[in-house]
Amino acid sequence: MSDKESKLASGSLIILLGSILLRFGGFIYRFILTRLLSTTGYGIVGLTLPFQNIFIIGASGGVPPAIAKYVAQYEAVDNEDMVHQIIITGMKLMIFMAVIAAVLMYLISEPIAVGIWNKPEALLPLRFVSLIIPFSVIVGAMRGVFQGFYDMKSIFYSKLIEQIFTIILASALVILGWYAAGAVFGTALGFLVSLIGSYYLYKKDINAYYTVDSFKKITFKDELNLMCKILKFSIPVVISGIAEIFLYDTGTFFIGMFLPSFFAAFYTNASAIARMTLIVANSVSTSILPATSEADSLKDKELLKMYMHQSYRYTTVTSLPVSAFIMVYALPIMVLLFGNEYAQGSEALGILVGGMFFFSVYLIASSMCQGLGKPTFPMIALLIGVVVNFIGSYFLIPAHDITGAAIATTLSTFILMLFTVFELTRISKVHPPYKDIFKILIATFVMVFVMALIPKTIIGMIVGGILGSVVFIIMILLLKAIKVEDVVFIENIINRTGPLKKYLIKIVKIMKIYLSR
Repeated sequence: MSDKESKLASGSLIILLGSILLRFGGFIYRFILTRLLSTTGYGIVGLTLPFQNIFIIGASGGVPPAIAKYVAQYEAVDNEDMVHQIIITGMKLMIFMAVIAAVLMYLISEPIAVGIWNKPEALLPLRFVSLIIPFSVIVGAMRGVFQGFYDMKSIFYSKLIEQIFTIILASALVILGWYAAGAVFGTALGFLVSLIGSYYLYKKDINAYYTVDSFKKITFKDELNLMCKILKFSIPVVISGIAEIFLYDTGTFFIGMFLPSFFAAFYTNASAIARMTLIVANSVSTSILPATSEADSLKDKELLKMYMHQSYRYTTVTSLPVSAFIMVYALPIMVLLFGNEYAQGSEALGILVGGMFFFSVYLIASSMCQGLGKPTFPMIALLIGVVVNFIGSYFLIPAHDITGAAIATTLSTFILMLFTVFELTRISKVHPPYKDIFKILIATFVMVFVMALIPKTIIGMIVGGILGSVVFIIMILLLKAIKVEDVVFIENIINRTGPLKKYLIKIVKIMKIYLSR
């Protein structure tokens, strides 16, 4: 393996670990808070989450990826002056935007908590969100610098510090009697500690670009031009990021408007579980973009078709059975993770997980559109989905409570999936592998039928999950829903199973022989 390949592989592995850590840490945070707070208190915390996410993304403006891009670009040609200037200018821009966003969040907190939601108890937690924004945005800038220097370990450590101290401090403040406001304030303190840790790593590992004396200063006009350059790159990123959050959290906003706070607690946790199905899609979408771009550049239609069909199959054959499992056992999953009080969120979870499967397919199709040089349509489809979700939530939540929110989100993801897949088919002239997808659907239906016969208890969920998985795998092989080339994907996983590899690899060989007949 060459140095570049080794660097890429190790960096990707560290980022993957960081992503898993972030998601796992998020579940620990939710698990603890659901047991320290009442459903009403946790619901108040849940109502603040959309604002945390929207203002953090809005304030950062997609600037961290821009910092990473230009730091890497100028560092590659040894232009140290521009590397330094990108860091300084990017930091200034993000601090300026963070202050504006924090002030805006503070100003709108009362109209939203009291005027729209009629929940005065949400006022202080919403105001504490304004404290989170500056710390989180500056941390984001630091991580952008680390990424530009390909210092993935520092990104990992930065996230680790954030997760650990957020969980500890939020839990401690709730125990001390700060209630929901303590959970939000603890999050702000977690980002503050992460900022201190990130600054230490920045000074320690990027010391050559920390001192400013050896770099020439640029004029105010040149710095404004550089800010515009950074913003130009950032705007599409921030639009897509905010639109995606609106897609996830529009229901939460209207739940706060129409329903008591404890409904937000049920919906927030149901949404978090449903999004677990996106893990594989996010991984595949990251890989398919350069692969599609490569095939398109080579004008190799067969290679493009193979990449696209594999992506559809990988996503469907992994995300669909997981979605089906969560849908069937939504009740015991909610009870196991969050307690009996959260059983009321199971119906919404069963619906939402279908929506997240549709969104998984959208992610794949969106990445392939970007790889083909057509990034605009997926963004437009996402915005259409947001509008559909907004209208649907407004009318369905008063009539069907959080089930209405789940229906609106699922409908919107279905529509944006269809739009994007149809557009991808039009521009690529490659149809999805309908026959293979239909076979996977049949295998999933059989799996659901088997699981539905088993009691919906925690023990039943374990037994049903094992039996359902075995039945699904057998059906996939009998129907030949996957191809011989798809087994490479399975081999890559098995090669990392340590002592189990020598046993599992035999199964893979049998699969190859059967599928090649």
